[in-house]
Amino acid sequence: MRRLAAAGVALSLVAALAACSGGDPDGGDFGAGGTWWRPRPGLAWQWQLDGGVDPSVDVPVYDIDGFENSASDVDRLHRDGRKVICYVNVGAWEDFRPDRDAFPRSVLGGPNGWRGERWLDIRRTEALRPVMERRFDMCRDKGFDAVEPDLVEGYAHDTGFPLTARDQIRYNRMIAEIAHERGLAVGLKNDLPQVPDLVDDFDFAVNEECAQYGECALLEPFVAAGKAVFHVEYARSTADFCPLARKLRLSSMLKKPELDAWREPC
Repeated sequence: MRRLAAAGVALSLVAALAACSGGDPDGGDFGAGGTWWRPRPGLAWQWQLDGGVDPSVDVPVYDIDGFENSASDVDRLHRDGRKVICYVNVGAWEDFRPDRDAFPRSVLGGPNGWRGERWLDIRRTEALRPVMERRFDMCRDKGFDAVEPDLVEGYAHDTGFPLTARDQIRYNRMIAEIAHERGLAVGLKNDLPQVPDLVDDFDFAVNEECAQYGECALLEPFVAAGKAVFHVEYARSTADFCPLARKLRLSSMLKKPELDAWREPC
C-alpha cells in the first residue's frame, strides 16, 4: 500500500465508482505517431509489487516493480499478450535500491512512513533528473510499456522541505517528459487535487482508495479524455465500491495492502 493521506485536502464527493474488468485485448491505443501506449478506460489490470510476479492472472495489463523484475519477466508477460507497467518511486529515496548512492545527501528529506524511505527535494531537478532518467532507461531497456511513478504529491506532506503545489506540477511534468522521451506511457499516481493541471501530461491514472475517501469523481477528467484509471481499494468490499466504479468506468479491484498476487476485481 503506497497511499499517503494528503494533508489539508478536504474533499467531500458522493461515492460513485466504476469499471473493473474488460477492455480490448490489445490493451489500448498508441499515441501520436505510434510513439507510446495509451490505455483506454475499463481495462482490467493486476498490480503486484510483492513477491515474484504471478503471470497466471488473465488480464491485459500488469503493473510490477521495475527493479525487482527482469527483462525476461516482462517478456513472459508480453508473450501472453499483456502490457506491462514499471513501478518506480520518484518522490522518495529508498535505502534498498541499487542506485541509492546516486542521490546527493542534500536532496534527502524526512521519513515518509515507509521503512528505509525519505522524501526527496523535488525542487532540485538538476540533481534528480539524471537519476530518474537512468531509472526510466531501465524500464525501457527491460521492455516495459509504461511507468507508474510513485509519490508524486510530496507538496501535500511534511517532507522537511517547503514544497509548493507549483513545485510539484513542475516536477511531475518533468517526470512525464522523461517517460515520453523514452517512448513510455506514464501514469499520474494519486495527486488528485492536481488532476485538472496534469491530465493532459499523463496517459493514465493510478489511484488508491478514492472510494474510501469520497474522491473518485476527481478522476473523471482522465476517463473523459479516453484515458484509463487503474484503481484499488484496500478496506471496502467490492459490493460497496464496484457499482460506483462501473458508473465512472474505472478499472477497479480489491487488493491487500502488501500488494501481493491476490486480487478481487469488480
